[in-house]
Amino acid sequence: MITIWHNPRCSKSRQTLALIEETGAAVTVRKYLDDAPTAAEIKTVHAALGTPPLIEMMRSGEKAFKDLGLGKGSSNSELLSAMAAQPALIERPIVIKGDQAVIGRPPENVKTLL
Repeated sequence: MITIWHNPRCSKSRQTLALIEETGAAVTVRKYLDDAPTAAEIKTVHAALGTPPLIEMMRSGEKAFKDLGLGKGSSNSELLSAMAAQPALIERPIVIKGDQAVIGRPPENVKTLL
């Protein structure tokens, strides 16, 4: 089963979902802005991404990122708490399959999971 943390207002998220659906794969769509992941879920997905710095799964250009004073020097605990409290800070879309995940930027990244 594939899960996508999806924002329907984002073109990259829509393109990534379309790529998944074209394959006929079963997909669960989680509108993460309405159903925010917990800090524990974010930590699990971060591990599945295999991305060393947690900050790479964040939207650092968001106003909230700057307002919260976040940056490369922020602790993982601060970053996790910020993403859980303000899911708009989570990079989108994130596609998860088992213990693997990818960020759908570009959307073709999802092909590694299909």
